[in-house]
This record gives sequence, structure tokens and C-alpha cells, in this order.
Amino acid sequence: MAEKHTWNKVNQWAEELGKLREIVHKTELVETNKWGGEVYTVNNKNVLGLGGFKNYFTIWFFNGVFLKDTSGVLVNANEGVTKGLRQWRFFSKDDIDEKRILEYIHEAIENEKAGLSIKPEKKAVLKCAFFENELNSNSELKKALEKLTPFKQKEFWEYMATAKQEKTKIIRLEKIKPLIMENRGLNDKYR
Repeated sequence: MAEKHTWNKVNQWAEELGKLREIVHKTELVETNKWGGEVYTVNNKNVLGLGGFKNYFTIWFFNGVFLKDTSGVLVNANEGVTKGLRQWRFFSKDDIDEKRILEYIHEAIENEKAGLSIKPEKKAVLKCAFFENELNSNSELKKALEKLTPFKQKEFWEYMATAKQEKTKIIRLEKIKPLIMENRGLNDKYR
């Protein structure tokens, strides 16, 4: 039953992931399902996830950057992009060392309880003089935009700011005017 919600992209690591799952279940972590796979939490905070890929299966620690990594097993899966997440990759069932894995998990739990985490950086809202001029000359449109949530406002600003050519800006503005007036977000139809 649990296999249904496991990140096991190639379906070749069922036994190995089962063994990791057994180890995790020896801790206080609570199993949940997020983003289509199993994630383990403490106090509703993400601590680790399990998954299988083409050449390895893994435990990833959401705030693994704070782990001491005394065995030197953790890797940053996306160097330069990923800030806190670290993976422990396994290539065979023989790589599973329960004692070491439990040490890492217990440290990750304590780090989470201590509040160690990297907060996502807030990106500044992109501005667009063309859109700003339109809003300043159309108070009805401006009021309608201001009624939207900050997230939806940001989507419209970024959509306009990323248009490079004047004709693209005009086309985009005509597309978003009715959405704004109807109190709809740019991507609401996809949510």
C-alpha cells in the first residue's frame, strides 16, 4: 500500500526503500504524503524524505546543511541552487547502515526542534514602467489590481516586466485587463 506514494521513479528500489522506511519508523517522525511521495515530519515540519532514482535510492534531509555529516555521505543534489537540502545516496542494499542512519535522523530531528532552517529568500517584485503608466492612467484597473492578493499582483507584474518588446507588452496588457477586472489571477485556471 505505501509503495503507491513512494518516489521510486524506476520501480527498482522497493525492497531497499522498505528497509529505509523500517529504520525511519523507529524514530518519532510522522509519515505524511507531500508532492506525491513520503515525507517524514516532526511538529508538522519536514525533516526527511525517501526516494528512488535511476542509479540510486536516497534519504534527503530538508535541512541537511546543518547536519555534522561526520561520515561525509551527504551531497547537495543541485549545487548553486539548493541551499539547505542534502541527500544521502545509496547504491545497494549493502550500503544501508542502520546505526549511522539513525544517528543522522536523530540529529536532523534535534536540529528541526531547535529551529535550524534556511528561510526562503523573498524575491523583489519586478516592476514595469509600461504597466505602471497604464495603471496610473486607468484608476479602475489600478483599484481592481490592488484588490487582488499580493501573490496575484506579483504574477501580473512579473508577466508584464518579462515582456521585452513593446508589441508584446501591448498584447499582454490586453490579455490581463479582463482578468484583473474579474478579480482573477493570471494562472487561476491552472490551480
